[in-house]
Amino acid sequence: MRLDKPIGSLLLLWPTYWGLWAASAGAFPDFALLLIFTLGTILMRSAGCVINDWADRDFDGHVERTRLRPLVTGEVGGCEALVLAAVLALLAFLLILPLPALVLWLSVPALLLAVSYPFTKRFLAIPQAYLGVAFGFGIPMAFAAQLGSVPPVGWLMLLANVFWAVAYDTEYAMVDREDDLKIGIRTSAITFGRHDVLAVMLCYGAFLGLMWLAGESFGAGWPYRVGLAVAAVLAVHHFTLIRTRSRDGCFKAFRHNNWLGAAVFAGMAADQLLRASSL
Repeated sequence: MRLDKPIGSLLLLWPTYWGLWAASAGAFPDFALLLIFTLGTILMRSAGCVINDWADRDFDGHVERTRLRPLVTGEVGGCEALVLAAVLALLAFLLILPLPALVLWLSVPALLLAVSYPFTKRFLAIPQAYLGVAFGFGIPMAFAAQLGSVPPVGWLMLLANVFWAVAYDTEYAMVDREDDLKIGIRTSAITFGRHDVLAVMLCYGAFLGLMWLAGESFGAGWPYRVGLAVAAVLAVHHFTLIRTRSRDGCFKAFRHNNWLGAAVFAGMAADQLLRASSL
């Protein structure tokens, strides 16, 4: 379930929080909604990790970073893993039952995305883009929970998250590139080849540009723009970490994306507080 490695949960939570705050129109999101989405995100991330390990159980033993995962070593059986994933997903679904019907409908593609993502590494050239949709689907669900509908800005923010996910997960894939080439797994790091660093930086640029446009749509002020500026500085720092393509540098850049997501959220939250205080 990777509860000992919270970076995945954080990379899921930040976009969800962006959606909740953007949809709240200058007010603090309802605490019950915040609690439901926080717990639901952690549960679904855990379920996704279990499904991912089950899907990759025949590959992980050949990758240095994953060779000691429980399904590889036999500590956990395949059926046990599937039952655990199903229970986690069911608990997440029960959490959203009090929410508007649109949230329930959106949970169906969200579940399908989470379950199917691990298998996209067999045939998609850039499965990280698919991951970006899965990791960002909390955004339209947050808008649906707050407003009962998903305005265009919600989908724009989802698109922005796709570019962010391609950036950070390419950094992650650069760590395993040599092992992935041996076992035939497809990743963006392999697809981009020697242009991988350039592709990562272009994706960061697209992400920040789309989030700027999203801010214009929901009337964000200068604190939000400051948050994006800080995120841009962090993206430049990531370039210094990945330009030599060292495993340690690429993994450090991947993990550091937590702070990039937090910077965007901090700018958004500060902007909402400023707008609320001026009313």
